Amino acid sequence: MDSQERSSEEAEGAKERGLVYVWKAGSCSVTPERLPGLSGKTVLQAALGIHHGLLLTEGGAVYSFGKLPWRSGPEESCVNTPILENTLLGHRIITVAAGSFHNGAVTESGVVYMWGDNSAGQCAVANQPCVPEPQLVSICDSETSPLLSVRILQLACGEEHTLALSLSREIWAWGSGCQLGLITTTFPVTKPQKVEHLAGRVVLQIACGAYHSLALVQCLPVQEMKPIPERCNHCSQPLITMTDKEDHVIISDSHCCPLGVALSANQPETHVFCPSSDTPEGKSVTAGQSEDCQKPLVEQHRLIGLESDGPSGLTSSDGQEDSGISSSGNTLFSDKKEVKEYLIGLSDHSLNESLNKNICTEPEQPSQEEQLGACIPGPPGSSTSALNSLVASCASAVGVRVAATYEAGALSLKKVMNFYGTSSSEPGSQSGSRSPGPEALKDSREEQVRLESMQGKKSSSLVDIREEESEGGSRRLSLPGLLSQVSPRLLRKVGRAKMRTVALTPTYSGEADALLPSLRTEVWSWGKGKEGQLGHGDVLPRLQPLCVKSLDGKEVIHLSAGGHHSLALTAKSQVYSWGSNISGQLGHLSSPTTVPRLSKVCGDGVWTTAAGLDYSLFLADEKDFQPGLYYSGQETSRENNMNENSCAKSPALLLACSKVGYISNVIAGGDNCLALVDKNVMGYIASLHELAATERRFYFKLSEIKSQVLRPLLGLDNLGNANTIQLLQEMASRFSKLCYLIGQHGASLSSFLHGVKEARSLAILKHSSLFLDSYTEYCTSVTNFLVMGGFMLLAKPAIDFLSKNQELLQKLSEKNEENLQLVEVLNALFFMPFGRLHNYARTLLKLATCFEVASPEYQKLQDSSSCYESLAVHLSRKIKEAEYTLGFWKTFPGKMTDSLRKPERRLICESSNRGLSLQHAGRFSVNWFILFNDALVHAQFSTHHIFPLSTLWVEALSEEAGNVNGLKITTPEEQFVLVSSTPQEKTKWLRAISQAVDQALKGTSDMILYGAGGNVPRQEPPISRSAKYTFYKDPRFKDAVYDGRWLSGKPHGRGILKWADGRMYSGTFRTGLEDGYGEYRVPNKALNKEDHYVGYWKEGKMCGHGVYSYATGEVYEGCFQDNMRHGHGLLRSGKLTSSSPSMFIGQWIMDKKSGYGVFDDITRGEKYMGMWQDDVCQGNGVVVTQFGLYYEGAFSTNKMMGTGILLSEDDTVYEGEFSDNWTLSGKGTLTLPNGDYIEGLFSGEWGSGIKITGTYFKPSLYENEKDKPKALRKLGILAVSPDEKWRAVFEECWNQLGCESPGQGDRWKAWDNIAVALTTNRRQHKDSLELLSRSHTQTLESLEFIPQHIGAFTLEKYENIKKYLIKACDTPLHPLGKLVETLVAVYRMTYVGVGANRRLLQEAVREIKSYLKRIFQLVRFLFPDLPEEGSTIPFLATETKGRRSFCSGKSDSRSESPEPGYVVTSFGLLLPVLLPRLYPPLFMLYALDNEREEDVYWECVLRLNKQTDMALLSFLGVQAKFWPGAVSILGESRKVSSNTKDACFASAVECLQQISTTFTPADKLKVIQQTFEEISQSVLETLQEDFLWSMDDLFPVFLYVVLRARIRNLGSEVHLIEDLMDPYLQHGEQGIMFTTLKACYYQIQHEKLT
Repeated sequence: MDSQERSSEEAEGAKERGLVYVWKAGSCSVTPERLPGLSGKTVLQAALGIHHGLLLTEGGAVYSFGKLPWRSGPEESCVNTPILENTLLGHRIITVAAGSFHNGAVTESGVVYMWGDNSAGQCAVANQPCVPEPQLVSICDSETSPLLSVRILQLACGEEHTLALSLSREIWAWGSGCQLGLITTTFPVTKPQKVEHLAGRVVLQIACGAYHSLALVQCLPVQEMKPIPERCNHCSQPLITMTDKEDHVIISDSHCCPLGVALSANQPETHVFCPSSDTPEGKSVTAGQSEDCQKPLVEQHRLIGLESDGPSGLTSSDGQEDSGISSSGNTLFSDKKEVKEYLIGLSDHSLNESLNKNICTEPEQPSQEEQLGACIPGPPGSSTSALNSLVASCASAVGVRVAATYEAGALSLKKVMNFYGTSSSEPGSQSGSRSPGPEALKDSREEQVRLESMQGKKSSSLVDIREEESEGGSRRLSLPGLLSQVSPRLLRKVGRAKMRTVALTPTYSGEADALLPSLRTEVWSWGKGKEGQLGHGDVLPRLQPLCVKSLDGKEVIHLSAGGHHSLALTAKSQVYSWGSNISGQLGHLSSPTTVPRLSKVCGDGVWTTAAGLDYSLFLADEKDFQPGLYYSGQETSRENNMNENSCAKSPALLLACSKVGYISNVIAGGDNCLALVDKNVMGYIASLHELAATERRFYFKLSEIKSQVLRPLLGLDNLGNANTIQLLQEMASRFSKLCYLIGQHGASLSSFLHGVKEARSLAILKHSSLFLDSYTEYCTSVTNFLVMGGFMLLAKPAIDFLSKNQELLQKLSEKNEENLQLVEVLNALFFMPFGRLHNYARTLLKLATCFEVASPEYQKLQDSSSCYESLAVHLSRKIKEAEYTLGFWKTFPGKMTDSLRKPERRLICESSNRGLSLQHAGRFSVNWFILFNDALVHAQFSTHHIFPLSTLWVEALSEEAGNVNGLKITTPEEQFVLVSSTPQEKTKWLRAISQAVDQALKGTSDMILYGAGGNVPRQEPPISRSAKYTFYKDPRFKDAVYDGRWLSGKPHGRGILKWADGRMYSGTFRTGLEDGYGEYRVPNKALNKEDHYVGYWKEGKMCGHGVYSYATGEVYEGCFQDNMRHGHGLLRSGKLTSSSPSMFIGQWIMDKKSGYGVFDDITRGEKYMGMWQDDVCQGNGVVVTQFGLYYEGAFSTNKMMGTGILLSEDDTVYEGEFSDNWTLSGKGTLTLPNGDYIEGLFSGEWGSGIKITGTYFKPSLYENEKDKPKALRKLGILAVSPDEKWRAVFEECWNQLGCESPGQGDRWKAWDNIAVALTTNRRQHKDSLELLSRSHTQTLESLEFIPQHIGAFTLEKYENIKKYLIKACDTPLHPLGKLVETLVAVYRMTYVGVGANRRLLQEAVREIKSYLKRIFQLVRFLFPDLPEEGSTIPFLATETKGRRSFCSGKSDSRSESPEPGYVVTSFGLLLPVLLPRLYPPLFMLYALDNEREEDVYWECVLRLNKQTDMALLSFLGVQAKFWPGAVSILGESRKVSSNTKDACFASAVECLQQISTTFTPADKLKVIQQTFEEISQSVLETLQEDFLWSMDDLFPVFLYVVLRARIRNLGSEVHLIEDLMDPYLQHGEQGIMFTTLKACYYQIQHEKLT
């Protein structure tokens, strides 16, 4: 045996698989023979015709045998040994099919080949009676453009037709006859056409009988409920009918449109065909046919005939006339009395009777439920509207008094309908699903297409266990007695929570349906029905597919079609058969045979069927899980002495496994039968069969439990409270889901056995997660139900149900002991499925042993086996836990324990054995500790406290402190020590609590690693964790909910805290307090808005930088300390539209404005810049107004008080005493613009008449400084000194660097602080939504390196510092960048808007210089080797570039003045960083200040620029030798003529214009220098020789360039350079050049044109 063991399955026992045995049909005792000529070939599939057969071998080759009349040679027409079909060589064939006399094959790529008899076009070849060799059939979908060829999966062949199932699950047909299902009357059809009627539906399998076709179709997914029409829009009969019987009313909504019948063409279309006459009177209602055609229908007609004189004016509640009321079966009463009598006659009891009357129960059938099922029509779509209107119309007829009770009845009815109804579609949609009858098919067909395709509702299907709910079978419901007594039970049911109806929701799970065969199927049939082989309950042909209603919900998984009969195999291993039963081929004797009935097959469960010409074969499980073959059909008893009919009664065993081997498939044909057999090498095949057989039995059992136990239980009354019911429902639905999965798996194993049988494609291997998850889910719900005492609660209401069905229960639960407790039986039933996991594990292990240990298959099987085993162990542990917990609840009943009882809660251990006590507890106190999987409960006499485990920390106390066996428990608001009696007890509790906490933090314990085994080493639960907690006594956090990170009992890390009063904090915590960056909201009830703070916190208080938006609309942005505004901050009040919009920016101390600040009163148009104290202006300050008034001087309590200077727009000046805003009071001097002044006493408000007592002076005209009044020279003396301004901003920066006061501190600490600030800010921005740009991130990364300083200070280091500063000031995350950003903000706030006042220019310049000085101090602190202001950096000789001295044309290495930048100044270092940002407001002030003189200058420039170049040069007195002779215009050289304009010195002009594009004085000076060089260049070109400029020569030329440059604000540029240029440059080369420019500016102003 060992020598045979191979690693790959194909090799392993290859000779022993797919053996072919054949025998003659028609006998019960046969000796099958091996088909000769196939030695060594594994046959995968076979197909049989009437006299021939096809075989498909493993390599994809096809062999034929038997009578092959289509072949040419005479010797080939009848072959006993299979011959190879050579035409198909090279195409890998995957499936073959044989019709009566023709054949088909499908290749791997989905291409179809047909050959054989073609008399009816069944080979899809035109005008050719037979096709000798396989010929390709092209199947193209004409609806697609371009035409796509359709890929085919499966073929089925009949006598004269062929069907093909495409990859997209649609049916294509060709051949002849109505069995094609096509909309055509011209046969044969030789071009394959799609069966449109099933388009859009998922077809799972097709089968062809001689003249009929079957399709297995997946049910439509459950659709949302839509209101449905009241009448069938096909035959316009009402969809819901109400029938009056002697003692009850029947409401039926299973209208079946009867137009699915071919009528002769001459019949009028309106005729409604009623087939009631074709059926025997007593027969039960069967679903395929209109229910109206049963006996009740006849009665209805009679009734209508009798009572048609009654009032027919009933209107439905929808307001539509029920015009066709007479046909609706609604009985009409002629008067009220009659109604009363009628109603009194009704009784509650009639309900059951009527149900029983209408149901066909055949006692000899094995399972009552199945039988009932057989006659259950499709579900209603629980149409509420139709029902309501029906009830309403009844009520209006019957009289209002009845209405109330009727409503109740209807409610319960509606409820029952919901119970069945919510499946796929509504009765209305069935209307179209019958084939339209009349030959003039077109218009009804169109309507049908519209109905079907558009709505996608092909048929009504009932897909799940709900359909079996109807114990009373037919879905006609009798309303209970209306007036007599509505049973209180019924009313209770109506009133009861609707929850009950959700009980067994559709068990459909999308994932499983995609991976495993679906059980939610319908059977559709069409073609000739003479023998009833269509299963619709009649013998009529159907042109189009029609759903076999009675098989809905039967979970059919395979169809077989014989000559004139059909078989359907279900997931429960039962076979339904219908059609011709002449030879007993149906396996049962029930009649009529026009509807599906159960075959009576002995054996354990059928898993394969085959239907031959007039017999059937069934493959069923025998003992030892071996397959046995049963035969049912014609018996020719020659040699055996049985009587004629012996085999027909019920199928007889034909072949046992022992005779030939393990049969994997059987095929039935005409003369012959064929079986494919595997030899059981190494037990591999046997194990597979065992797995499949046990799975099918297991499914049968689960379905039995579901339908026989679970459903009735769910229907019981008083099942306890809503929670229990919900748990029961959850358990039921999970049970259903598991059950469905097992059913699918059973079906998939059956088809697996037909195939190659590769172990690796087993579903439990490939899709193991599906199984593991379903079992785990079910375990969770069933243990939850158990813990809540569900089974005990069930036992009470279920007692009589259970006692009636005791045998059933014992059979199902496999417990035979006497006097079993009900609870135990229920327990056994619902915990039964878990045992199956061990079986999986065992079988997989068995299969593994068939492979070599090294093979991948062995590994895979081994792993899966341990997966299932470990899950089984895990689940049994869960069940034990649940039972232990249940025991605890039983032992300690009481209010307290009831309040603790929750479905998911499990007990771990408890201290009732006094093993654990509270340290320092009182002598008489009772302390009881219970540890659950989610909480530790501390119970005392009457109270208990629950500590959630997610926020519980436990540690063992060290021994030496005298805390023997102590455990310290920390929770957010408590800390206590538990003392255990013994060290073992201590270890037990410590371990239990730690594990429980760990588990609680990890989430549900169901998430085990499958296969990892149960004993994963446990680590200590983490000290830091995420959890949610509600505070109950902390004074500050009482009733607040915290959700976030914890550390040892305190919130620590990111979290969200919500108070009961609506406050909320979201951000970081440290040791229990808000600390770090966070967001805080406080609702303001009065304003119905909220205060909102975003910023930094420290120890539970706002501290650091933040933005506080008040509910009133004010916004404060700045520094906080101890929840108060403290430091530098900006307060914006009101929008511009509100009453008092204003802005304050400046220093705050303890929530008050104190120190220097700028206040912009937008409404009054005034801006105050000065000192504050306690929220009022106090000290020196400056006020400017939008009307040009300027005041500087003293303030006291918000008023101008004391000495001050007031200037008006026209230069009138007042110096002296003030007593109130703009109010003069006391001594002073008033100077007028022309220099006259008045001294004396003044009183009155400026601008409204001032009283003066004083002297008027007219100063002498020859006083030297007559230009400016004295006061203007002294401006700024009474203002706040620049260095006093913005102290808080600089202090904040020093603090950030870790210095108490400027310059005092440790430099390295400062650098560390910078690095920390950058990194934390960067992290924080990473979390925030607006992500940093890439360049910004790069800047930050480069800033994280600290510049090194070693050795002498060189120019290179100076440049590096400069670069570092530029980068640092680019990001507000760097302290220096933050400082610069703030300074820019305050500067703009000060000098923009009203602050743009020319009087403020000097103030603004001084402020910039003060900034420079103070920032320079910071820089020197950070870079201590930077020399002090004004010192020179020694530079190395190599760094000197030889450059041409401007004034001597020769090259010279020594310039007269140091290069700018070689002298260290705050200007050179910091202006490049600062000035570009402050430039707009500053330049604006310059422009305002120089407005008048610039106007004069500009007028002059414009005037002089009208002249041509030559005229201007001569006017300015430029020496002729410097005039350019030729100029280059647009790249070509031209002579300068008398009318050339703007061409001379063009490059110099262009150069000078760039002065407006630069910011810093240094850059502007460079521009001037370049201009001079450009001028020299031009002159050199003209003179062609070296020369030296003299100032007299140079000035006119430069003046020309300045004029031509046309710089509008030249005056401002000049003054800006003058004010802010480096002092040491004034006497250097650049200084001289600048002086020249200045001279030009003044020259132009005073130029007189002659």
